[in-house]
Amino acid sequence: MTDALPPGGPRQLFIDGAWRDSDGGTFDVLNPATGQALCAVPAGTPDDMRSAIDAASQALAGWRATAPRVRSEILRATWQKMQDNRQRLAQLMTLEMGKTLADADAEVTYASEFFRWFAEEAVRITGELRTAPGGNNRILTLRRPVGVCLLITPWNFPAAMATRKIAPALAAGCTVIVKPAEETPLTTLAIAELLQEAGLPAGVLNVITTDRAREVVEAALADPRVRKLSFTGSTQVGRALLKQAAERVVATSMELGGNDPFLVLADADVDAAVDGAMTAKMRNGGQACTAANRFLVHRDVADEFAAKLRTKMGGLRVGPGSDPSTQLGPMISAKAVGGIADIVERTLATGARVALGGRPADGPGFFYPATVLTDVPRDSPAATEEIFGPVAPIIPVVSDEEAVAIANATEYGLVAYVYSRDLGRALAVAERLEVGMVGINRGLVSDAAAPFGGVKQSGIGREGGFEGIDEYLETKYVAAIW
Repeated sequence: MTDALPPGGPRQLFIDGAWRDSDGGTFDVLNPATGQALCAVPAGTPDDMRSAIDAASQALAGWRATAPRVRSEILRATWQKMQDNRQRLAQLMTLEMGKTLADADAEVTYASEFFRWFAEEAVRITGELRTAPGGNNRILTLRRPVGVCLLITPWNFPAAMATRKIAPALAAGCTVIVKPAEETPLTTLAIAELLQEAGLPAGVLNVITTDRAREVVEAALADPRVRKLSFTGSTQVGRALLKQAAERVVATSMELGGNDPFLVLADADVDAAVDGAMTAKMRNGGQACTAANRFLVHRDVADEFAAKLRTKMGGLRVGPGSDPSTQLGPMISAKAVGGIADIVERTLATGARVALGGRPADGPGFFYPATVLTDVPRDSPAATEEIFGPVAPIIPVVSDEEAVAIANATEYGLVAYVYSRDLGRALAVAERLEVGMVGINRGLVSDAAAPFGGVKQSGIGREGGFEGIDEYLETKYVAAIW
């Protein structure tokens, strides 16, 4: 595997079924493993966004009236095309985002499943007909697509975060404009190409790449034809978008930040907990909203857990994701490395100790080593801020009650992980955790068939599962007499 882009592949805006350049010029997409440019893509402008909205608005009536089975077959065909192109898509993600080939290949499987799942849901959009309690009329409810949707996706899962939004929106009969992250636009463009090949009509899906996100998104949210915003990213940006959406009462779905706790109870199988921690922490190099951010470990097993986790994390091979032997690739940017280093340094100043790593790597590219911190104070930066990197802070606790109290002492509530040999005990802890998702004795919760989302300031709404299509549907009530 090389650090060169696969041949071919779109590098332009996708508007109304056509590939086009922008008057805004271009910007470079970097390879995080080298810091060098892979290629340039258009720097979309507010005018480009308005053109995309024109196309989506004009295509809406036809797509909304398209038979559910036809919509379903297009989504199913796109799933198959992602399977057929999995090697190319995995390589593309590795080059523009930095993740290992193993992680990228797994993401293609996960991302494509949203097309298969929502292909099946497209033909199961239900309504209801019932008699009113008074008996003198009928109550009829219909589910209708919300309309033109703006989908804003992050850089860390460039395929899955796009398909998790695109698939249910199209299944529901909505038309969409996707604005991928500046760092990783190429994967979204490749998926748009596959949808086009699968027979998606012009204008139903549009993609705007840009390095001027704020003004381009503001133009979209100011347009009365945009009726839905779905965003995955930081809580800070999510708050700003919610304020903008409030101006026109735009429906919103938000999948935001996390400070995810990983609880190891006193009776846990430590070896299993370490294996789960490696998945929950090191998947995607720790650059995931679902990454374990704090390890709350009972003091009876804390030393054993720390030692075994240090051995596992210390044995990871660091390198460019394009090398099949790499187990920990680069971070997304130099800024990301600096942010991780800053959290670690400030945490050490509070009394935490380094058991592994702890300093940015030298050389080209944006690398930070696997790091384990022990005796971490519960109010330190590593315990209270989202790290978004391969750093595992271990906080010793004396009871389940203390672990739950620390876990809940945050404004975030996305996911938590609980390890215990006693399922009843684990379930009791899970019920008390203020999060949207819990993994019990496993370090991975993501599944296209399950509702993904958080509580508190980790988000609004759910993606995936039976609930995912509801985000793109509105209920119309008809009162009738017959």
